[in-house]
Amino acid sequence: MSIVRQTLALPLTITTSLLFNPAMAEETAGSTPLDDISVTATRVEKTLETVPAAVGIVQQEEVQFAEPQLGLDESLSKVPGIFMQNRYNFAQDLRVSIRGFGARSAFGIRGIKVIVDGIPETLPDGQANVDSIDIGSIGNMQVIRGPVSALYGNASGGALLIESEAPPETPFISLRPTFGEDGFQKHQLKFGGKAERLDYLVNLSNLTYDGYREHSGTELSALNSKFGFDLDGGARFSTVLNYTDSPKADDPGGLTEALVDEDPTQAWSRNLSLDSGEKLEQTRLGFVYDRPLGESGELRLRNYYVSRDLANRLPIGATGHGILLDRFAVGGGAQYTHTAPLSGHANRLTLGVDLDRQDDERKRFLLAGEELGSKIQDQDEQVESIGLYIQNEYSISERLELTLGGRYDRLEFDVEDNFLSNGDDSGDVSFSKFSPTLGLRFTPRPGLNLYANISRSFESPTAVELRDPDGAGFNQELDPQVATNYEIGIKGRLGSKARYDLALFTMDVKDELVPFEIDDIEFYENAGESRRNGLEAQLVFEPVQHLIATLAYTYSDFEFDEFIDDNGNDFSGKTIPGVPENLLSADFTYTHPNGVYGQFTALHVDEIYANNANTVTNDAYTVADLRLGYTEFLGPWELSPFIGVNNMFDKEYNGNVRINAFGGRYFEPAPDRDVYAGLTLRYDFE
Repeated sequence: MSIVRQTLALPLTITTSLLFNPAMAEETAGSTPLDDISVTATRVEKTLETVPAAVGIVQQEEVQFAEPQLGLDESLSKVPGIFMQNRYNFAQDLRVSIRGFGARSAFGIRGIKVIVDGIPETLPDGQANVDSIDIGSIGNMQVIRGPVSALYGNASGGALLIESEAPPETPFISLRPTFGEDGFQKHQLKFGGKAERLDYLVNLSNLTYDGYREHSGTELSALNSKFGFDLDGGARFSTVLNYTDSPKADDPGGLTEALVDEDPTQAWSRNLSLDSGEKLEQTRLGFVYDRPLGESGELRLRNYYVSRDLANRLPIGATGHGILLDRFAVGGGAQYTHTAPLSGHANRLTLGVDLDRQDDERKRFLLAGEELGSKIQDQDEQVESIGLYIQNEYSISERLELTLGGRYDRLEFDVEDNFLSNGDDSGDVSFSKFSPTLGLRFTPRPGLNLYANISRSFESPTAVELRDPDGAGFNQELDPQVATNYEIGIKGRLGSKARYDLALFTMDVKDELVPFEIDDIEFYENAGESRRNGLEAQLVFEPVQHLIATLAYTYSDFEFDEFIDDNGNDFSGKTIPGVPENLLSADFTYTHPNGVYGQFTALHVDEIYANNANTVTNDAYTVADLRLGYTEFLGPWELSPFIGVNNMFDKEYNGNVRINAFGGRYFEPAPDRDVYAGLTLRYDFE
């Protein structure tokens, strides 16, 4: 049965599991939007309402619902506590922050653990990229908001767990061409199904986009495939293969406020003259093996390999710099879960180990026109990490459950300098931390859950962030940041038509990693202490039949308590830049049995400080999008045309704010109103 065909029967299907289990998907196909949701965000499967932490989920229909599929933020914005920027700069990747962590990232995702199909997309040093994530085949996304180091290791803000869609019982093939303004074209070919013990899903996509701004085009082709094998004894073996080729991702650069007012479509002159941008090619291969052990045990083994080649042109110095990066990452892990009564009470114990290694060959050159000129850096970087974790869930009574866990992580960074004409900058640095967590969940009555948790996390500098302003080696003065989170929350439902989630937290952060720029090169330093207080709320309800409304609100009060930078500037008491104080989203999705469907979304973003001194702000803005479509079934054929309007009220706003940017070039304008249209054509081999 197709995605849209399921949607016609029910507005949203929200029962899922991150464990690759097609049988479960079939069993829950008849669920309603307010049925129980199963998640595995906390390493084990639980219903969403009984997890003693802030967890959000976005389903397949929401991700693929007539979206242009340019960025993960298209559907994740309805989850509170998460803020995203930079959808339209493919050279720097989507900037995702959870509770403010990740907002400082110059490129890619920082402070958040990203895992795709059970395989980490986040490297051992803490850096993640989402340019290789295939949006067109996402089955669901789960978001843990708050420290997760006790479960996943090196991450302060939370985790983003992505699972590819489950293959249907009936084999199918579908084609989805989409066209839009600014040269936008995305074509997708997808097929999947089951054959005895084998199930499979393969998705091919190609994106070309000229971009709203000058010098902001991109080209990207991707393959995402997943194969599952059911073995004897209830065991299962899954293989994931992902390939991404992006020969073009231009970077138009940041603009000053005056340049934005003059012409928001222009690129920064040096980015244009130096042809700033990147090219990349990445292959990711992963294996996951699940097996029951006896009546009470479950074992999961995983293994992965990642190869990434990157060429980057940066507007640094008089001539610009060219970077060549050859990366290889390998890792694996084992997890054992034992579920059996303890002293007559339900109990579940989880033990695990993660081993990861990252090898980077990094070369830097001066640019000589379109070619690479003199070499100025040549070094091999190696990062190794080991993590040991334990978690226990004990039911004190039918209404009260205690969760206790902890994780020990050790990271070792090593750099070998192969460019010795300016001295030997080889060196090494290591970090080790223990991250505990304690959670309590109380259920006074069915449909009402109260929880409280205390957790600690750490976040190490990445290999790039360890760059020393005084040399090519590692900055020995830079320490990991450590966050302690105190949180209370309530989850439940109001009758059969509404579900709600409210979380309040306060967080103390020591040695917060803060970026600063010298001549367009980004370096990092530690702030003394910072404090984060926040509120996150979500309400999902069905006001009338066939209409699902989702409202999400985030309040963020984040400040530096103690911070004097290397230049003696005192920023104590200043608001941490890059995060809006108020963030509100509204989503209304209507699906009628006659085949008509539509979605209206609105996002309000409060003003954002762009620098540590809070002297530069990005104005508040509200943007709205509209999507409409219709589905017709003709025997085994499914025809579903759709049309969408992004920024339908033609609001002028900045889609990204570069924190503490050099030369006052903080802003990257977002596109004005743009229209796109597409068609999904699907055939089921019944």
